[in-house]
Amino acid sequence: MRRRDGFTLIELLVVIAIIALLMAILMPALQRVKKQAEAVACKANLHEWALVFAMYTGDNNGSLMDGYGGGINGTWIGALRPFYHEPKIRVCPTATKPMSEGGRGMFAAWGVFGTGLAEDDPGWSGPKVDGDYGSYGMNELAYNTPPGASRSEHYWRSVNVKGAAEIPLLFDCIWYDVYPLDTDHPPEYPGDVVKSGGGGEMKRVCISRHNGYLNVLFMDWSVRKIGVKELWTLNWYRGFNMSSAWTKAGGAQPSDWPMWMRSFKDY
Repeated sequence: MRRRDGFTLIELLVVIAIIALLMAILMPALQRVKKQAEAVACKANLHEWALVFAMYTGDNNGSLMDGYGGGINGTWIGALRPFYHEPKIRVCPTATKPMSEGGRGMFAAWGVFGTGLAEDDPGWSGPKVDGDYGSYGMNELAYNTPPGASRSEHYWRSVNVKGAAEIPLLFDCIWYDVYPLDTDHPPEYPGDVVKSGGGGEMKRVCISRHNGYLNVLFMDWSVRKIGVKELWTLNWYRGFNMSSAWTKAGGAQPSDWPMWMRSFKDY
């Protein structure tokens, strides 16, 4: 009898089926590991930003930058440029595609900016640095805005304030800043965002980039993940109502939240 030197078709199909089954079992686990790694890398970026902000405020007696009064150089994007060299730390690993290149929704990066108007931002015609992009945003009410500006009494101005561990400074965001109000309504659906002023800007940061959470750098230089519903319990500005209608303390019920947020943890 001749000795068989190869596999039969049935044996090959069985091997392929086993490999396909193993891949189906492993892929969800690999996806979870990938997302966990991206969340860790995002936190690492924000820890680097903590050092950058600490250097800037250390050179300015604890004060933050002036904000929009100084154009792009008055914002964190321009003011911090001398303190870091790697633009990739402006980008969360889950949100690397800029809006100008087709990025949309919670996983989009802002930019890429040209030397004219910012992408999708008709309200700000000041100078830009060509090529700026990122997926973190700053709490606009942290700026050291000049006296006399609208709501100037609400700005933090300096990192040397009481309760700094509950004051958001920089975070996962679909725009480069957020001007939140305690009355802001949460997004009706993922990607329901506001890219120009006029209220409702909490939607810019209420994004589930990390499975119901986002990463936040606080004014005490700590970094931690925050639940999307937890955003309304943080101290965004002087006088912010941390027991508003969107908190458990303010009487919020699970059914009050938009459908896509109801499975997330309440605060």
